Order: sequence, then C-alpha cells, then structure tokens
Amino acid sequence: MTVSSGSPGWYLRRLSRMGPREVGGRVGDAVRRRRWRSAPPDCPSVTGARFTAVLPAGTIAAVPPDAAKRLIAEADRLMAGHAEYFGVDRDDMADPDWWYDPKTGRRAPGGYAFDVPYRDEDAVGDIKQIWEPSRHQYLTQLAAAYAITGDERYAERVAEHLRSWWTANAPLRGAHWTSGIELGIRLLSWVWIRRLLDGWPGAAGLFEGNPVAMNQIWHHQRWLAAFPSRGSSANNHVIAEAAGQFAAACAFGWFPSSQRWRADARKSLERQLRSNTFGSGLNRELATEYHGLVLELGLAAVAEADAAGVPVPASIRLVLLRMTDALAAIVDSRLRPPRQGDADDGHGLVVDGAGTDRWASLLATGDAVFGRLAWWPTVTGTDVRTPLLAALIKPTEPSVTRPPSRPGHFADAGLTILRGPGEIWCRCDGGPHGFLSIAAHAHADALSVEVRHDGVDVLADPGTYCYHGQPEWRRYFRSTLGHNTLQLDGADQSVSGGPFLWTRHARSRVLVAEPSDEGVARWCAEHDGYQRSVHRRRVELTAAAEELRVVDEVRGPHREVRLAFHLGPAIAAELVDNRAQLTWTRDGEDRSAVLDLPGQLSWRAHRGATEPPLGWYSAGFGRKEPITTLVGTGFADGAQGFTTVLRFRG
Repeated sequence: MTVSSGSPGWYLRRLSRMGPREVGGRVGDAVRRRRWRSAPPDCPSVTGARFTAVLPAGTIAAVPPDAAKRLIAEADRLMAGHAEYFGVDRDDMADPDWWYDPKTGRRAPGGYAFDVPYRDEDAVGDIKQIWEPSRHQYLTQLAAAYAITGDERYAERVAEHLRSWWTANAPLRGAHWTSGIELGIRLLSWVWIRRLLDGWPGAAGLFEGNPVAMNQIWHHQRWLAAFPSRGSSANNHVIAEAAGQFAAACAFGWFPSSQRWRADARKSLERQLRSNTFGSGLNRELATEYHGLVLELGLAAVAEADAAGVPVPASIRLVLLRMTDALAAIVDSRLRPPRQGDADDGHGLVVDGAGTDRWASLLATGDAVFGRLAWWPTVTGTDVRTPLLAALIKPTEPSVTRPPSRPGHFADAGLTILRGPGEIWCRCDGGPHGFLSIAAHAHADALSVEVRHDGVDVLADPGTYCYHGQPEWRRYFRSTLGHNTLQLDGADQSVSGGPFLWTRHARSRVLVAEPSDEGVARWCAEHDGYQRSVHRRRVELTAAAEELRVVDEVRGPHREVRLAFHLGPAIAAELVDNRAQLTWTRDGEDRSAVLDLPGQLSWRAHRGATEPPLGWYSAGFGRKEPITTLVGTGFADGAQGFTTVLRFRG
C-alpha cells in the first residue's frame, strides 16, 4: 500500500531507512531551521564586485543557425507570455505569479519557508507547477536569445522578471526556499543569465551592482551550505545542490565565504558524482532522465571551474566521460535512451528552443569535450548549448582506456541491451531495485523488458506521469503491473512505503548476458521479490528470424500470475485468443509484428482504464495517453514456463 508522504506512518517508515549519522544530521537541520526563524542574518557588504566569467570571443558566432532559429522562436513565444510546464499551457508568463499553480488553481501560502507543507497539494497546489518556472531556465533561454540577436527586449524582460522574483521571494519566505535542488538549479541559471547578458549595458546593475541580487545570491549559497541532502536522500538532489553552489561560488565569488563554499561544494561534487555513478558510467538511480540531469549538472559545474581557473579533481572529468560513453552505448537507432525509472523532465541548463534533442545535445557536447569513439552513433542534430559549454570547458586527454567497442551489458547496473537487424533494440532489466535505502526514483520493474523497432516503442515502459497529489496514478506507473514483467498474487515485487520510499527491495541477479548484433543474443536473470518464489526470465533475440523470445518461470509454490505487455502509443493491436497482430507506421511506411502469448494464460486487452488505472503511457511528466496493455491471467505451478514470442515483419 502506498502511504502519503507527510503522514505519521510515512515518517516512521522514512525514519526506518536512515542510519544514525543521517538521523543526527537531520536533528541538527531542525535545530538550525528553528534558529534561523528568529534570527535571519544580513548579507555582508561587498564592494568592487566584478563578473569576469564571460564567454570567449567568437563563441556566439559558433552557434549553428538552425539551433539559433529554434531558440529565437521559443524566446518570442515566451515574450508573448506563453509556456508549457508538464502538460499545462500557461499564457501568463509575461507577468507570472510566482506562487500560483495553474493546474489546481491554488496559490501556495507564504510565511517561513520550512512551515510550508509543499507535499500537500490541497494546501499548496502542485508544487512541481510552482517550482518549475522559478528554476528560471526560461530566463536563460531569453538571455541566450539576447546574446545571439542583441535585441534588448529579451534582456529587459529577464531583468523585469528577476526583480519581480527577488521581491516576491525574500530569503526564507515561501515555497521556493524549501528544496535544495531548486536553489541549486536556480543559482546555475543566474550564473548563465549574467554571462549571456554580459553585452547588455544593464547587466552589472542587475547583478553585482544590485544589493537585492547580492542578498539573494548570498542567501541561496548560505542555505545550500547549511542544508545539504543527506544519507538516504543523497541522490540527484545533492548533485544539483553541489553543482549550483560550486558554479555560483566560482562565478559570483564576491563574498567572505565564497572560497569556503567553493571548496566544500567541489569536495561534495567529487564525492557525490562518484557515489551516484556506477563504474560502468550509468547512474545508480537507474532512472535514465536523472542520468541526463546529473551529466548536464556535472558538465556545467566543470565549465564554471574552467572559466574561473579553479582546478577540479580529475575524477570529476572521469565520471562525466564514463557517463557520456555509457549514454552513447545504450541509446537506440534514433538516439533515445531507455525509459527506466522515474522521469520528471528536469534539466540542468537550458539554452535551447523546442525541438532540440536532449540526448543528441549531450552526445554532441561529449564529442566536443572528450572526443567521440568510433562506435558512437552519429549525431546529426544541432544545439545552442554545446558550443557554449565547449567554449568554457578545457579539452583534456582522457587518462583511462575507453570501451573499444559498443558495450551491450553493464554488469554493475544489471542493464543489458540486445540489438538485432531492422533496428531491433531490447533493454533487459536485471539490476538493483534502486539507489540508497529508500530507492526514491525506482519502479517495481525487475526483469522487465523494453522493445523498440527503429526507435518506435513496441513493448513500452509506460513512464512516470506524476509525483505528488495523485497517489493512485503514482502507484500505478511505478507498479509491477505497470511494466513488461510478471506479477504474482496481485503484489508488487518491492514494497512501497510512500511515493518516494521503498521499504523492501527485490534483489535481482543476471545469470546470462550475451548481447550480440549477429546470431542469437541471450539474457537470463531472476529476482527474489516474491519471497517464497523466484521469478526467472530468459530472453533470446534471433537475428535471422527477427524474433524475440521471452520465457518466464516461477520457481516455488502455486501462485496466481498476471503477465503484462504494454504496447507503445503508436501500436495498434488486434487480439484473438493468445495472438496479437501489431501494426504501426514509421516515416510513412507500414510496419507489423505478431505477438504470440502464453497459451496457459487467459488474455485480455485493456486501454485507458481508470478504476483501477491500466493501459496508460506517459511521454513526459504531467502527460498521459491511453495505450493497449495485454494482460494474461492464470496460475503458475512450476511445471513449465510461459513463452512469449515477438516476430517482426517488414
């Protein structure tokens, strides 16, 4: 059962996942919050501050024209007051209310920041809708538009909105001072806004010549120094906090504490990047979008260090190099990575317009900074961010051996990619349930498969959709039934204690991993999430036949079985008995496949059901659409396996 975060039961479950050191740190945080309520400090007086971390001459001229065109179109849309956040269109962005949630119509309460019940949608609204505009990444887009065009309208709008935000969000007041990841990303945005506005006559007066701005920058860094994410929460949040703190202490190093903040943030960033990343380069949360977020944050932090002449440990660059090589290894033929674990559309640095491919952009930056390997996929798209980062980051010759060929199996992460002809791509999941004791962004998806054909989702991972406020949907999208795997006795493989908390984790182990582009590629793994029974799955991809065979076995007592296969949103299906005819169109060409399902089970197609949810796909946070989900029900007696065969046609 999923328990709402903030309830007494949730607090007890959350406490049970903490160690003594984390408990002590959180007690110290509580004491500090109480002290800060009664004695808010003043920003120290600073004179002679100058911003020197500017872009090298010629950087803007290197921005590809088509990428610049997309950015300007986005900037003009923003100037007209239009934006979209998590599926909700806004037309009030010319003069935004910083505390308003257009999704629920609620406005967050004011008062001391740590009194704001931001997890309570009834009291605050959808906090993601409130927080996202205040990351000020739309302002980095407007600032980039100014840098490219010289049109001062963009710069003036940025200045107007920053002054409005600073006035409405005094330090430690309101919802925007409750979460460190928000403060860290916001600081990173401010650094880039100042850099991109450097040619505008009002830039210095907006930042270093503005006591209000200086007060905000100082208080953001003081907050981050005092309340870092700890212990079981030290996931992507702590990376954002350290990257934002480090970037600001490098670029805005004007305060008496700047040197200490910079040193502490650099130390934290180095330690947390290593602890959040497998040796193979994959992110330990096993949530692909957070791999992208952490990589973006790390690259931005190194850019600030190099711009300021601040040395960073070689281990930081090494982790980012391995993350980039890992990303290049796991994407499909259309440069789409797996849809694994939670995804909330979070970005570290945004200077591009709509239609820019995030993953192609990261690979392009990796090429510019580290150099591409021969087996990397070709990147044909363009972006604004790559030339900006590449102008600041100093190229370094890697001191490690990089993969000589494209890896297909990442043993530490338990992730295997099987590839076949006709651009068949299959992800097999045999890795850890998640990262740290709470596994906050994990799904109960052990042994799930995800299959694409030429980049089209055929057997799809349904995604995430929501975090707060809609517990039945949060429960569904991270459930076992919500993934292409097998459920026993109506239970999830891992036990949830709240929307970002798992109290028992299924343990998986990979038995066979033989990825290959030719012949037969094989994978086999098992997990113990059902305690008295073991679920074992074998997958074989036969190149010549363009055939994927999945065999599920349940070893243990007689159990009720539900086996689910979620078809992608482009797939039409006709189910007759235990055979489904699949059809779709790709680039104007008709495609098809046949899915032969285990005959021992009774099969039914579900689409867009709501009580309970079943048959849904979320292309992005806050968005969902109906899909066809095939569910087979029956019993497992250990006598034989359940065999599913997917055969592709032209």
